[in-house]
Amino acid sequence: MKKLAIALAAALAAGPALAAEEAEPFFSLHSTEFVVTIAFLLFIAVLLKFRVPGLLGGVLDKRAEGIRNDLAAAKALHDEAKAVLASYEQKQREVSDQSAAIVDSARREAQAAAEQAKLDLKASIARRLKAAEDQIAQAEAAAVKEVRDRAATVAVGAAGDLIARTMTAADRGRLIDAAIGEVEARLH
Repeated sequence: MKKLAIALAAALAAGPALAAEEAEPFFSLHSTEFVVTIAFLLFIAVLLKFRVPGLLGGVLDKRAEGIRNDLAAAKALHDEAKAVLASYEQKQREVSDQSAAIVDSARREAQAAAEQAKLDLKASIARRLKAAEDQIAQAEAAAVKEVRDRAATVAVGAAGDLIARTMTAADRGRLIDAAIGEVEARLH
């Protein structure tokens, strides 16, 4: 209200000074400045009567409150986005750790399988070597037996030929009699 009074006093004080230059008096309805000043003051009075500055202040306060609420909501969304980002980064680290563990486990299993395959191969080679050695030993034994049998057959044949050539008929009769006597002794 004080502002209105000061503005009115300034307008009224300035009016007569400006009116002095003109032929018409300032406080006449024929004076354009006076009519404009009165209309302006009435406009200000109507604005004040209907509390337009308060309404404008209220609208501006509501707008400021809405902006504050929007900023708070944006900050909350920003914080939530940060939390979600941190959660996803944590999950990514966990998945990365798990995949590294899986790769390490697979590597260890592959190494263990390779070692087991080496052991199995060595065992298979040892079994095959043993089987081959057994076959060689059997073949050797069969060859030795065959050589012995042949040697015995050849020796018997040679002895028979030698005896047949060197033995007389009387010697043969004595040998036959001795063999019959030995058979009789063993049978009784």
